[in-house]
Amino acid sequence: MAVLKIPYKDINQTLKGISTQILDSLDYCLNDMPSFKNPETMFNFLKLNTTYKNDPKGIELLQSVPTLFDDNYWGKSGAGDCDCFTILVCAMAWAQGWGNQEIVLAGRTKKNPTHIYSTITLNGKTDVLDLTEPYFNMERKYKYKQHIKI
Repeated sequence: MAVLKIPYKDINQTLKGISTQILDSLDYCLNDMPSFKNPETMFNFLKLNTTYKNDPKGIELLQSVPTLFDDNYWGKSGAGDCDCFTILVCAMAWAQGWGNQEIVLAGRTKKNPTHIYSTITLNGKTDVLDLTEPYFNMERKYKYKQHIKI
């Protein structure tokens, strides 16, 4: 189980940490989490088991999936922010065999994203999986978005 807790530097450092945490989460997602028939059923299950909680001030807190649920930094299973939820969704999607994913960086300026979430394209249909939103396939409006294939 891993928590990456570092002073926030920039989005590149955060993306590297997210990649590491996704890889560290795969075994748990494959062996200790349920299987799902499609992204919507996965989203609904994950949504019921997560709670939004901001990072500590000035810190980038990136929780792997085992930590998010079993040894949560906040002491509440499933508590995390958008980058923790992106790690969760991406690792779970890989565990389901859904490899066509993107991470979306969104914000009000080009150089400073304020939000991160993921999309999955399956059978020619792209779905948004943003666990900070109340419903499957919901996406907030942001002036700038960057899609990064993973």
